[in-house]
Amino acid sequence: MIPKNRRPTHPGEILLELYLKPMGMSQMELARRMGVPIQRVNTLINGKRDMSPETAILLSRVLKTTSQYWMNLQMNCDLYDAQKRLGHAA
Repeated sequence: MIPKNRRPTHPGEILLELYLKPMGMSQMELARRMGVPIQRVNTLINGKRDMSPETAILLSRVLKTTSQYWMNLQMNCDLYDAQKRLGHAA
């Protein structure tokens, strides 16, 4: 369900708060395990990059989740933004 009074939590914040912090894993370690540059992880966590399908697949492999989980988080943000741009809730 998409919240109506606030933007859904960005996948990067979920990644940081529910995965990296509890696991004691640094952004650098995650990037190494994913085989991507640290900037890709950092910009995602800071909300400057959206979740791409490729990143979702790589995260799911490292964190033992599903790629759909990450893509659904992004889709919720995208739908919320589109609803706000169009001026009504769908």
